[in-house]
Amino acid sequence: MRAFCGDPQFAWLMPSDASRLARLRRFFGTLLRFEGFGFADIDVIGNGGGTAGAAVWFPPGEWPPPMIRQLRALPGYTRAFGRRVTAANVLVNAAARVHPKTGYWYLACIGVEPATQGNGLGAALLRSRLRICDALASAAFLESSNPSNVPLYEHFGFVAGAPLRLPPGAPEITPMTRPPRPST
Repeated sequence: MRAFCGDPQFAWLMPSDASRLARLRRFFGTLLRFEGFGFADIDVIGNGGGTAGAAVWFPPGEWPPPMIRQLRALPGYTRAFGRRVTAANVLVNAAARVHPKTGYWYLACIGVEPATQGNGLGAALLRSRLRICDALASAAFLESSNPSNVPLYEHFGFVAGAPLRLPPGAPEITPMTRPPRPST
């Protein structure tokens, strides 16, 4: 969760520095428990004996989750975002409008502990799942919530789309699609 403390999207949705880490724990706990567990693939990477980073990927056909899973997750998201739950809903709806219409792997989130960032761990997490995408000739999709990460994703073959249409003051969030590639 610490990987997302400085993320522009979460800073906008959870503006209090004092409560952001606890809110992030609640958000990711809700995502994994109600929408991800049993449906998403979670890639984890270690560094020196502990978990240093993770990526949550939803396989083709698993995003968006069925309405029943979304409804079960709603109380947790409401607690995570508090008064900003309406802004979170605006963001989710804007993102939903730009998701591909055909099967794709959806990278819901990827993060690396701040102390280990810059050592290639995030790239290793990406490479691992993108090899699977290539073996299956499947597209991949993500929303980059940090403009400085767009070139990194482009390096891995993602193509940037127009930023999401969000209210004034919201961070720039860039949808990115990686077309299917034949396995090498």
